[in-house]
Amino acid sequence: MYTVSSQQKQYHTYILSDESANSQIEVVPERGGIVTSWRINNQEVFYLDTERFTHPDLSVRGGNPILFPLCGNLPSDTYNVDGTDYKIKQHGFARELPWTATSQSNDGGASVTIELGSNEQTKADYPFDFHLAFTYTLRGNTLEIRQEYKNLSSTPMPFSSGFHPYFLCGDKNQIEANIPSGRYEDNRTKESFDFDGKFNFDQEEIDSVFGHLSSRSTSVVDRDRKLKIAIDYDDFYTYLVFWTVKGKDFYCLEPWSATRNSLNTKQYLTVLEPNASCTATVSITASFF
Repeated sequence: MYTVSSQQKQYHTYILSDESANSQIEVVPERGGIVTSWRINNQEVFYLDTERFTHPDLSVRGGNPILFPLCGNLPSDTYNVDGTDYKIKQHGFARELPWTATSQSNDGGASVTIELGSNEQTKADYPFDFHLAFTYTLRGNTLEIRQEYKNLSSTPMPFSSGFHPYFLCGDKNQIEANIPSGRYEDNRTKESFDFDGKFNFDQEEIDSVFGHLSSRSTSVVDRDRKLKIAIDYDDFYTYLVFWTVKGKDFYCLEPWSATRNSLNTKQYLTVLEPNASCTATVSITASFF
């Protein structure tokens, strides 16, 4: 049985439940449209820095932040449109702005649709009119995120988009990653390395960027927590990023439509013509074993 309910916490929170699977997610539209929690049989899938979350002036560390209209950062946070320079922060503004819940359903899954539109605040950083509609659907132990991106401008609209899920983990040395690429670039040093499924977790930070993906699916097995995370994504997504920092009990496995600085390099950048739209889908499956 699928149910959708809401609760007033610090923010108005939508709770999607699949009672037969004892699976439940929480969505907070006004805090960047983020999924903050996902519990299966009372075991948490996502990491969340709950103290930081209470401060609306700080970016969220945890859950599943939305990245738009760029993934990563730009040199000097700057890009150019038609001869004019614009400044935009790392990962864009969608994860910081209030979204609006517009519909919900329990037909074939527990789902809620959230929407975000351009305004004067966004146009100061990103001179385009847009409309985003994301639908979160929970079925069993799978969270599906269907996205629609629409250009309401009179000129072509460039962007990239992605997600930054924080997965709660145990002993990182018991993590095995199945990422469909044999090489990655270390974002800190810009060096490239072969990849055999293992990371050196003794480093202070891991920031590995994987391109040339050979599959539409990736996964990580955490043998300490006995949890497998599988992420499926469509052709919209061209990169995966694995990120973590030493001493924190999370890792991030992030599907991106384009890599850092794509607003300047144009590589894998999505460009929508006026009044055009596109769709994309990401599914995350969490399996305790």
